[in-house]
Amino acid sequence: MDNVVLVTGANSGIGLALCERLLSEDEGQLRLCLACRNMQRAEAARAALLNSHPKAHVDLLHLDVGSVRSVLSAAQEVKSRYNQLDYLYLNAGIMPNPQLDMKAFFKGLFSSNVVNMFMTGEGLLTQQDVLNSDGLQEVFATNLFGHFLLIRELEPVLCQTNHTSRVVWTSSSNARRSAFRLDDIQHRLGTEPYSSSKYASDLLSLALNRHMNSQGLYSSVICPGLVMTNLTYGILPSFFWTLIMPIMWLIRIFTNTFTLTPYSGAEALHWLFRQRPESLDSRAKYHSLTSGLGTNYTQLRQMDIDDKMSEDLYVKLLELEKVVRGGLTEEDEDLLAHKQYLNHTD
Repeated sequence: MDNVVLVTGANSGIGLALCERLLSEDEGQLRLCLACRNMQRAEAARAALLNSHPKAHVDLLHLDVGSVRSVLSAAQEVKSRYNQLDYLYLNAGIMPNPQLDMKAFFKGLFSSNVVNMFMTGEGLLTQQDVLNSDGLQEVFATNLFGHFLLIRELEPVLCQTNHTSRVVWTSSSNARRSAFRLDDIQHRLGTEPYSSSKYASDLLSLALNRHMNSQGLYSSVICPGLVMTNLTYGILPSFFWTLIMPIMWLIRIFTNTFTLTPYSGAEALHWLFRQRPESLDSRAKYHSLTSGLGTNYTQLRQMDIDDKMSEDLYVKLLELEKVVRGGLTEEDEDLLAHKQYLNHTD
């Protein structure tokens, strides 16, 4: 039986690079599902993959992880298509309206702290978040809660007898404990929602392992390194990147965290695909790294997380799940009920 692999945010960047790498190695034994918000770009990504791998099985799924209704609808569609799901790569994410401290940037650019500055954005980057249509903070909803809700909805195809499934989160070196607060999990009061959401995904992964390993579901976290994607390019004007890219390629010779390309950034995601989940460390983040000579490899590093905080977050997310489900309109519930009926009659 083919492995069914669903990737969110798969139409560009690291997500698309992962799909290309998976097909290059296991084209005949995979069924890929590209879960994307923009279906036009998803169609283009699918066409590009099939052009390179004509015999591949590549499906599309409309999914906006920042929308509760879209997540619930997409989950119903997944359950109607597939009897089981083997890999769920949670890669979609946003960093809206990034604000860069230019003085700190240029000061750090020519200092010994340049690598850490680029990798973490600490003291450099802030964002202006907004509420989405569900009344949730947009970054929290897209980067964390939508994915949590998706896992919850897909439990019937993820957690099956004598079946092992994998959830893999694309986190970040920007995931910092100092940006996260349990009394403000949506980061309504702060200015670093991206960092907060990524740290929360690290915590949630640990909690999922504690609650779901007995049901055959294993969760892991990766850091892609510093990768040039649409998200990264949005931080600075294009002419700035033109000026500093030669410096970054030079720095890459001396540090392994500047992966730079989506292909290299997807290294840890691809590496985890080949590992036995029982052998992995649930408290570690698996980092994509690139040597000065251009060799890609994966290295684990312990995360700054603890059991109590991860459990407290898990409980808060369960409580929020009840709230958002309670806020669904009758029309939403009728639509989801109809999809469930179709699933059972197929």
